[in-house]
Amino acid sequence: MRNNARKNIIYSIILLLAVFIVFLYRQNQFGNKEPEPEKEGKVVITGKTMGTTYRVVYLDQHNRDFKPSIDSLLVAFNQSMSTYISDSELSQFNQQDTLAYLTEFFPSILKKSKAINEQTQGAFDPTVGPLVNSWGFGPGGAQLKDSVQIQDLLKLVGFEHIQFDDQKVWKSTPGVYLDFSALAKGYGVDLVAGYLQKEGIKDLLVEIGGELVARGTNENGELWKVGVNQPSEDPKDNGLYGIIALDNKGMATSGNYRNFYYKDSVRYSHTIDPSTGYPVNHSLLSATVVAKDCMTADAYATAMMVMGTERAIALQQQENLDVFLIYNDSTGMKTYVSEGLSPYVSYIKGEKE
Repeated sequence: MRNNARKNIIYSIILLLAVFIVFLYRQNQFGNKEPEPEKEGKVVITGKTMGTTYRVVYLDQHNRDFKPSIDSLLVAFNQSMSTYISDSELSQFNQQDTLAYLTEFFPSILKKSKAINEQTQGAFDPTVGPLVNSWGFGPGGAQLKDSVQIQDLLKLVGFEHIQFDDQKVWKSTPGVYLDFSALAKGYGVDLVAGYLQKEGIKDLLVEIGGELVARGTNENGELWKVGVNQPSEDPKDNGLYGIIALDNKGMATSGNYRNFYYKDSVRYSHTIDPSTGYPVNHSLLSATVVAKDCMTADAYATAMMVMGTERAIALQQQENLDVFLIYNDSTGMKTYVSEGLSPYVSYIKGEKE
């Protein structure tokens, strides 16, 4: 008994010594290291703009609230580019033939519009505004015209009717009307992202009405992941068809499955073909484009919805664009994913071709 007690004491002393040695070792290894920096905080801001909603997520260890500044920026942008505001910069130009720029937004959006108009051979054309209004998708509501009036309006469609320099913009044909709704949200997203970056924010995700820009990574150190909706006429159906990881890119989706109406049993979509003056009627359900900035993605997505599936794929190959197309064929719903985007698509519901 006495020997067992002595052994237990010895074992206890040895165990304590071992724990003490490990403690000293860890102190030596880690005790002199600087403490790890506090993990950056996640800030989420939401609001309304351009007749829709916005959501901004960013990482900032100081948890700064940029909502007032973001709201002010978006109000100024909307006051410049909205066709729904009668005294906006754009509305002033539509009411006259020449306008000296009031903001930096106007010349920037004109330059981008001209470039995409040329690259898409006119499929993207912001002078299509009178046709958009006439088919009932503008500020005035439904005012369906007959074919003769459509042909008359086509005389005012074409970006060649718009001239501009660094100081002003003017019309070479009176009566031309500009509508930048096909890329304004994308431009707004870029502006908000640019503002945050100037404030030192490196990791952010900005979304306005479904158009997005991602920079850096999320709070888990991963690329920001965003969804592509299942094409459905039911506004309550928010199911995802795919998920895309954005590597410092902008993304925009255009589709005809929600914004349409029926008249005399005929379905009219909001996408108007500038070459015919009529709403498009083809198998392409939605076009998602990923680009360096959201304004570019927004414009190309609109152009592809004008073009239809085959021409959209041809444009993708010509311009080496990153695209995710959803379309119908004789066997059902299909997808086309460009080679450059494919590694970033982590989930696809459907058949990839």
